[in-house]
Amino acid sequence: MKIRNLVLGVTVACAGLTSALVTTAAQAQEQFFPSLVYRTGAYAPNGVPFANGYADYLKLTNARGGINGVKVVFEECETGYATDRGVECYERLKGKNGGATVFQPLSTGITFALTEKAPVDKIPLITAGYGRSESADGGVFKWNFPIAGTYWVAADVLIQHIAKKEGGLDKLKGKKITLIYHDSPYGKEPIPLLEERAAMHGFQLSVLPVTHPGVEQKATWLQVRQNRPDYVLLWGWGVMNSTALKEAQATGYPREKMYGVWWAGAEPDVKDVGAGAKGYNAITMQHGTETNSDVVKEILTKLHAKNEGTGPKEEVGQVLYMRGLMSAMFAVEGVRAAQERFGKGKVMTAEQARWGYENLNLTQDKLNALGFKNVMRPISTSCQDHMGAAWARIHTWDGSKWVFSSDWYQADDQIIKPMVKNAADKYAAEKKWTRRSGQDCQS
Repeated sequence: MKIRNLVLGVTVACAGLTSALVTTAAQAQEQFFPSLVYRTGAYAPNGVPFANGYADYLKLTNARGGINGVKVVFEECETGYATDRGVECYERLKGKNGGATVFQPLSTGITFALTEKAPVDKIPLITAGYGRSESADGGVFKWNFPIAGTYWVAADVLIQHIAKKEGGLDKLKGKKITLIYHDSPYGKEPIPLLEERAAMHGFQLSVLPVTHPGVEQKATWLQVRQNRPDYVLLWGWGVMNSTALKEAQATGYPREKMYGVWWAGAEPDVKDVGAGAKGYNAITMQHGTETNSDVVKEILTKLHAKNEGTGPKEEVGQVLYMRGLMSAMFAVEGVRAAQERFGKGKVMTAEQARWGYENLNLTQDKLNALGFKNVMRPISTSCQDHMGAAWARIHTWDGSKWVFSSDWYQADDQIIKPMVKNAADKYAAEKKWTRRSGQDCQS
């Protein structure tokens, strides 16, 4: 297992000393954020910018003075996007540096595996924009936090957007919509929501799985050419996305009729296709490419200008870099919220941090102060709602860059909430879990 140690905020008095010599007393004054990454393997082109953004925000937090004075440290562990390696990383890191604050698996498969471990170890999981869609139900999933969106939110908004283009939800009747998905827990997540919407509006849904890593799709696109769907939804990751766009180009399928999930709508997905991907759309997890945002300008000034940034300067502000940045911000701000209850300027335990993630209140003023003005909308979690927001936009590749092409959409709670509760109750019954009491919600 290749582990990269990136330890911040440690003052070394003597030259040659390494982070391994940091005293236990010093570690007690630092908040530890383990980082599960994949900088190698088939998904590295997409995993690397996320990891860089995550690292840079933690570095920025220290440059800003820490979390009310508490410095943060982090350590990367390479998963290669493999579930077994992700679980191994979790086990290796959960007790280090005084104990892990929170894990962000960056994989739906790893999330599924850790969902059963987290309650035992009492370590929260943040799965911003991925993982189990039903884990938005905090009444069952006490330790899971799919902050800012799930795949059911993504699928619902995509159907809303397509309906708007067609002139209304009633105009979807008889339309053909095909889902091309990564044949993994990740790719299968949107299917229940799409089936629900298909039953409601009368469109024909077909689903086409693509085997990992997704470089062979000729048979898939032969079916697309034969079925001639009105729209194609792409639930891919890594090389699968660019391959799909190249196959669409080769078969003559209009890219403007293609809509990707937010893990299929970043620069690595389209840069090798270039003008051939022009017109391709993807849903955004609130943010898009944000090179002009205040937080990006601050990172360039405080980190990259001093050669302290992670990864290439040109990547700062791109879609997946911003996703990592945003995810790290959630991790930090949950600890800040916990400090308001358990002690300002103190290191928070994982259990205390969990309370912070459940009581996160990122108002627009707070987001603006953190540098996310015009990037994100407010997020507010609670005991029952571990997602906190269900907003998204559409952006479109113009041949050289991503450009927002829609206003804000909000997922339909009347559809999603019953689905979340039913799926959460089913999971609880299978695992013999009980719903949390009102008293537990206050703890």
